[in-house]
Amino acid sequence: ADGPMDLVFYDGACGLCHGAVAFLARRDPEGRVFRFAPLGGATFRDRLPEAQGAGLPDSLALLTPEGDLLFRSGAVIRALRTLGGPWAILGRGLQVVPRPLRDGGYDLVARVRHRLFRKPEQACPTLPRDLQDRFLP
Repeated sequence: ADGPMDLVFYDGACGLCHGAVAFLARRDPEGRVFRFAPLGGATFRDRLPEAQGAGLPDSLALLTPEGDLLFRSGAVIRALRTLGGPWAILGRGLQVVPRPLRDGGYDLVARVRHRLFRKPEQACPTLPRDLQDRFLP
C-alpha cells in the first residue's frame, strides 16, 4: 500500500454487501485505495469508539484516512469517487441528489437486500487469492 486508504466496513452476512465489496476490490487491482473489514469485527472495534459504531446502519460504512465516518449514500459516493474514471462521474452525479432522497433510496434497498440476495457462507467475499489480503479481521 502506497498511502492512506479508505476502510470499508460491511455486513458479512449480506450478499449485496459482499457484491459491493467484491466490485470495489476488483476495481482497485493494486490495492491502493481500499481495505475491507466486517462490521463488528476486530478492526471495526479497534478503529471506532463503541458509541460511534453502535449507531451505524448494518450495511456499509466507510472510514476515511482523515477519520471521517461515512455511511448510507455518503459511503457509496465516496467509494465511487475514489475509484475514479466513469465511477467518479457517477458518484458526482449521485452527489447532486439531495441527501434525504439518496439515503431514502439506500435505506429502501437495505431493507429488502436479504430477500433479494442469498446469504453468504462466510464473512469475507469469495475473491481471487491476490485480492484476499485486503481483508482485515
